[in-house]
Amino acid sequence: MFLNRLSLVNYKNFESSTFDFDTKINCFVGSNGIGKTNALDAIYHLAFGKSYFNPVATQNIKHGEEFFVVDGQFKKNERDEKIIVSLKKGQKKVIKRNSKAYEKFSEHIGFIPLVIISPADRDLISEGSDVRRKFVDSVISQSDKAYLADLIKYNKVLSQRNALLKYFAANNTYNADTLEVYNEQLKTFGQPVFEKREAFLKTFIPIFKARYATISNSQETVNLVYKSDLFESDLAELLQINLAKDRAIQYTSVGIHKDDLLFKIDDYPIKKFGSQGQQKSFLIALKLAQFDFIKQQSGVPPILLLDDIFDKLDENRVAQIISMVDDDHFGQIFISDTHAERTENVVKQIHQSYKIIKL
Repeated sequence: MFLNRLSLVNYKNFESSTFDFDTKINCFVGSNGIGKTNALDAIYHLAFGKSYFNPVATQNIKHGEEFFVVDGQFKKNERDEKIIVSLKKGQKKVIKRNSKAYEKFSEHIGFIPLVIISPADRDLISEGSDVRRKFVDSVISQSDKAYLADLIKYNKVLSQRNALLKYFAANNTYNADTLEVYNEQLKTFGQPVFEKREAFLKTFIPIFKARYATISNSQETVNLVYKSDLFESDLAELLQINLAKDRAIQYTSVGIHKDDLLFKIDDYPIKKFGSQGQQKSFLIALKLAQFDFIKQQSGVPPILLLDDIFDKLDENRVAQIISMVDDDHFGQIFISDTHAERTENVVKQIHQSYKIIKL
């Protein structure tokens, strides 16, 4: 699996640009604000149908323009695959594979396995549980269509149940039978999601710990702890127990939408007790474990995007990471950096072909 060519029209700061790539390592280099991260984000967009950095789709259109087009020419399993993502203001986004538009974007997820490592990943540590849930969901969804389908249905029913609770409060009314229909559906879709998250983490955590040990030279011990209401009780029972509370606050207070993943270093929260270097190493280990898991599931090395990888890491940790990608376990890699010379010196140490792209 690799990307041969990327063409951009009106995407972020690019008016019209085309890039041809090496099948192993590609480095976007140039000063800040020139579009290195935007180029990586365009590749991410081709895999997931959305930006990694800006969820508001229209804000990815170049200022003053009406549309954007991201066009990628891939080689997968010896076959040419052309993916195009386009958006015109006032219209729905379109994703096409070999000229045929997808009816549902979820059908495309997992077709191009991809992992990004970026300074923006810091949100996984600093922000709320929804960011960490999305991380878990994105990893599982790349190899499990049923999981993604259940999750989408669960979230739809959840918003309907919440709307009903608000309706009850606004109209001073209540109908237990209608609410029970939603409760049953939440259990039907939520239970398999919970079970798959639990099974995924049993496999994923040892991979993550091994990756962290390599990056840190086993200087600290780290862990991931899955926190869910469903460990305590069946979801139908939890919804019944919390009924009075839900009616009072007018939204659903228990369920898989409240799950969290606790990040620990030496048994303490890494957010409070980890240094900047330790936190960055933690996140890189998390993403490399994601890479390993997806490769294990799909049999294809995901494309790896390394955005500003040298930021806040000492030379020893960078060297460890670079040595890790210097084997055939990895496929195509894209790197962005402000220092062309530094990047080239590092990639020269890797026994792989590479291309430097100056923006």
